[in-house]
Amino acid sequence: MTYLTVYTDGPAPETLLRTEDQAEIATSLKEIGVRLRHWEIVDGLDGASSDDVLAAYRDQVAAVVAEEGYTFVDVARLGPDAPADVAAAARAKFLNEHTHDDDEVRFFVAGSGIFYLHVDGKVHAVFCEPGDLLSVPKQTTHWFDMGTRPHFTAIRFFHDDDGWIGDFTGDDIASRIPDYDTIAAGR
Repeated sequence: MTYLTVYTDGPAPETLLRTEDQAEIATSLKEIGVRLRHWEIVDGLDGASSDDVLAAYRDQVAAVVAEEGYTFVDVARLGPDAPADVAAAARAKFLNEHTHDDDEVRFFVAGSGIFYLHVDGKVHAVFCEPGDLLSVPKQTTHWFDMGTRPHFTAIRFFHDDDGWIGDFTGDDIASRIPDYDTIAAGR
């Protein structure tokens, strides 16, 4: 189930909201232009091939592609059995605040991760789990944390075949906001 924590973005961030209430989460995210939808979960896909994951969600993926005009769809995954250096490098890449010239749209098939959305003096930490489809509009300042022992499988949608390209802000805000491991432990 999706979990949302909202923080101030100052030198000593304060918690403004913690909720699992799906209506409250949807309303809060809508205010910053972010869409959260839910798809029915297909069991047995944790560890499945990318082709099998895409086949299991064929109809849902086709609907999103038709609605939004995406031209490239793939599957990203990282599991707890990944070598520590691979997991640390992947985490470090996404843990820095950035923007994109494209929407960032992810559907969580398995595992979890947190998208941190830095908008209007607040950071919305959206803890996504299986069934969550999050659509972050282009140019939204954000980062992603998968924790120190990553475990997630996600379908990604892009408007061009170059895939994920981040424009990093250089802001150290991610170091001031509670990370994935802290939020997950406090739930």
